[in-house]
Amino acid sequence: MSKIIAVVSGGLDSVTMAYHLKAEGHQLHLLAVDYGQRHRKELEFARIAADRLDAPFEVADLSAARNILRGSSLTDTAVDVPSDKGPAQGSPNIVPNRNALILSAAFALAVVEQAEAVSFGIMADDIGPADTSLEFLAAFLAMERVATRGYARPDLDLLSPLAHLHKDGVIALGDSLHVPWDETWTCFRGEEVHCGRCSACWERREGFTKAGVKDPTVYGER
Repeated sequence: MSKIIAVVSGGLDSVTMAYHLKAEGHQLHLLAVDYGQRHRKELEFARIAADRLDAPFEVADLSAARNILRGSSLTDTAVDVPSDKGPAQGSPNIVPNRNALILSAAFALAVVEQAEAVSFGIMADDIGPADTSLEFLAAFLAMERVATRGYARPDLDLLSPLAHLHKDGVIALGDSLHVPWDETWTCFRGEEVHCGRCSACWERREGFTKAGVKDPTVYGER
C-alpha cells in the first residue's frame, strides 16, 4: 500500500481515479485546488468523494491566481464559456500552465505527508493543453525531484493511471467501481445544474453514450 496525494477536482475523471486507487488498496489524501475557477462548485463534489472514500481532504486556496490567469473562460468573467464542443486547440476554456500550479500544490503536500506519489487524472482525450501531456508530466516530475530533494521521499512519483483511457473508458471503469455519477461535477459554468451546452457537458454526455452507461446527470439543455 502506498500513500498517494490524489488531485481531485470533483469531475468524473479525477473521482474515478480516486476510486480506482482506493480499490487498489492505496492510502489516499485528496487535494482539490481553488485557482479562481468559475466552476468552483466542483470543489463541493471533491469533498463528497473524499467523504465516500474515507480519505483526508484539503483545498489549496490559490483563488487569487485568477488575477493573473486572464483570458480564459474558466477564470475570467469577461470571457464567455462557449456553447459548443469547441476546438481541441486554442479553446477559450484552456487555462495555460494551470496544471503546473495545481501540481506544485500537490507536491508541496506530498512533502509534508511524506507520500510516495502524486496522482493526476489526465486521460487520452486531453490533447488540447500542453500541460495535460505525458511529456509535461515527465518534465514536471523531474523538476519536482530536484525541487524537493532532501525533503521528499527520493522515489517520489507522479502517476497518471487514466492516461490510456478515453472518456467512455473512464466511465466504464468508474461504473465497475460503482462511482456515484450524480456526485461528480463537470460543467464549466458552475450553475445550479449542468448546462448541457459547454464542451465539458458535451464530452460528459457523449462519454456515457459511448460507454453504454446510463447518465443520471440533470442538464439544463439536452
